[in-house]
Amino acid sequence: MSTRWRIIDTGLRSAAENMALNRALLEAHQQGRIPNTLRFLQFRPAALVGYHQSVVQELQEDYCRAQGVEIQRRITGGGAIYFDPGQLGWELYFNRRDLGRAEMAGISAAICEAAAAGLSKLGIAAQFRPRNDIEVEGRKISGTGGVFDGDSVLFQGTVLVDFDIEAMLRVLRIPAEKLSAHAIASARERVTCLRTLLGTAPDLAAVKGALRQGFGEGLGLHFEQAGLSEAEEALFAQALREIDDPEWIYLVDRPRQELPTLSVAYKAPGGLIRVEALVDDYKGRLAQILFTGDFFVNPKRLIADLEAHLRNVRLDEVPGRIREFFASREADMMLLTPEDFIHAFALLLEHREQAARQVGQ
Repeated sequence: MSTRWRIIDTGLRSAAENMALNRALLEAHQQGRIPNTLRFLQFRPAALVGYHQSVVQELQEDYCRAQGVEIQRRITGGGAIYFDPGQLGWELYFNRRDLGRAEMAGISAAICEAAAAGLSKLGIAAQFRPRNDIEVEGRKISGTGGVFDGDSVLFQGTVLVDFDIEAMLRVLRIPAEKLSAHAIASARERVTCLRTLLGTAPDLAAVKGALRQGFGEGLGLHFEQAGLSEAEEALFAQALREIDDPEWIYLVDRPRQELPTLSVAYKAPGGLIRVEALVDDYKGRLAQILFTGDFFVNPKRLIADLEAHLRNVRLDEVPGRIREFFASREADMMLLTPEDFIHAFALLLEHREQAARQVGQ
């Protein structure tokens, strides 16, 4: 493996442009047309849902439109997030074996530890917190995540330089009672930013320099400044036409008014699993089941295939079908396991039985 990586800075862009660049660079790397790359990026105000999430369920669309907050869908998993120019994004594109680890959990740990070491050079005590956060004294300052395309990896993260918590809470679909002053204060106890820690927001060039140094020292890399290639520009133009489109943004469509009657959420170590299902009580079968949440899985079609595999299955056969499904496929799910999906389904059945008892009372 070459230890010389390219470094590019694509500056402040729209969410659609940044998502299109994600896809273009990942495709170009998978095709062997670009070297391993570190990219820095910034967003105009934007709300981004994870690949497996529904815009309608996760975001306050009316508020976003009124405030000029762009809505977009990431090509990676994870939860909904709010971006504005007060945050710095960083991304690594590389072969999954180039860091000496092939599974996402090990890759995540190596990269987050390097990023934390870099941020600590700014005068803060940053450290990696599994599964994919960087924290300072228990308060999150950076979230990360990744996706595979063949052997190519896109691993991305953010650094909260000067963060508007109130704006974030109003963009995400959070119950009104959680927008109280107490709730905002509680959020501040869990999340921090460089301006709060240092007393002033550092220059972005200093933050980029610290991260570059952290990745270089932690991963044994050397960086060379460059721009986008002609191949990347062509892939970017094609990707932008497809991503800056409602069909992509609402790819996972779960209208709130048409949600199935059965719905539960299970917080597994590998992420939140939200399960929604339609049950044919007369036949005792699962008519339809939907899994959404802030988890990371590769390949991306895994969840859609699982949902199809469980359609019209007898309720008592679902756990076995879930084990059968994962035993027959190669999947990278970080800390998520097949038993987590089985447990989430069991909670759904408990919820169904409780609802039935209440009706009978």
